[in-house]
Amino acid sequence: MTQRSFKYRFYPTPEQETLLRQTMGCTRLVYNRALAARTQAWYENQERVGYPETSTMLTNWKKQEDLQFLNDVSSVPLQQGLRHLQTAFSNFFAGRAKYPNFKKKHNGGNAEFTKAAFKFRDGQVFLAKSPEALAIRWSRQLPQGVEPSTITVKLSPSGRWTVSMLVDVEIKPLPECTNQVGVDLGITSLVALSTGEKVANPKGFKAKKAKLRKAQLALSRKQKGSNNRHKSRLVVAKVHAQISDARNDFLHKLTTRLVQENQLIAVEDLSVKNMVKNRKLASSISDASWGELVRQLEYKCDWYGRTFVKIDRWFPSSKCCGHCSHVVEKLPLNIREWDCPKCSTHHDRDINASKNILAAGLAVSVCGANIRPDNLKVKGQLRKTPRARVERAR
Repeated sequence: MTQRSFKYRFYPTPEQETLLRQTMGCTRLVYNRALAARTQAWYENQERVGYPETSTMLTNWKKQEDLQFLNDVSSVPLQQGLRHLQTAFSNFFAGRAKYPNFKKKHNGGNAEFTKAAFKFRDGQVFLAKSPEALAIRWSRQLPQGVEPSTITVKLSPSGRWTVSMLVDVEIKPLPECTNQVGVDLGITSLVALSTGEKVANPKGFKAKKAKLRKAQLALSRKQKGSNNRHKSRLVVAKVHAQISDARNDFLHKLTTRLVQENQLIAVEDLSVKNMVKNRKLASSISDASWGELVRQLEYKCDWYGRTFVKIDRWFPSSKCCGHCSHVVEKLPLNIREWDCPKCSTHHDRDINASKNILAAGLAVSVCGANIRPDNLKVKGQLRKTPRARVERAR
């Protein structure tokens, strides 16, 4: 059984919207107060405050006169907010994330309801404190015989209401096939495949850049705190939502096709966080969304019984000749085609890199080879060459 989330849009009634906004506001308040209390306890007394202590704080806050409104909403989203804060601190102490930030109202909000705070009856969702069912637009049906274990209601900055239902489903693996593919990520071509195919980058941000600039310019002219500024902020948020929706739709279609057609998929383990520090390429790299593409490939391969292999980021896939394994010393980004100085083979930079990635991926999956290049001195110069196991895998 695999946990899978199904996301839908819904349109709340005025009464439901008031209750949900109040619930999200209370959840945000409790989260921020708990974060401030934990931060203050550490800096003043070097004392670590955990979830049990913040839960006790929440009980005391509900008894205060100025916080009586916390009793008007369901207690489950408030407790879930404290649990999420505990998870954020666990990730911080483990080095997986930065220190938690305070939540802001203009970023929208969300509230998580467990089984004690909602009812799922006859295909309808009833949240706590609300007698009416949510008007959900069922773009696709839930799998038969399953009920959600957790429901998350979210309000995006653009004013869009969505509900995510977490269910346990059994995903059947796809039939096995013999196809294997190496994937080289790029900017002009979003992916280059070892089969010789190139998939163009749709560049969703660039397509909406003029519209976004116009909306942001109009926002900058509005007086802070005015209704017109609030309306302009929604316009900017909607343009950002259009960019995000188009990008996610394209990535899901692409990754699903790659997983359906290939038994093994090999990709590079790129350090996108460091690559976006290049101010000339930061916008294009962020628009390509390489990290999301790799993430989708990884979990979809896990779902459908495919083999997913990540290649070491220091493997010289572009500079290595796929015919004789010779590694050139330099290969600037503006050179898209090159001839091997040793065997005179003509290479397309991206296609050659994808073929090398596939060969390295086969070496890793079959014999567990370490494909990090060795540092070898040739005629007094330092040269990097891939290991012999990668050569044999070709």
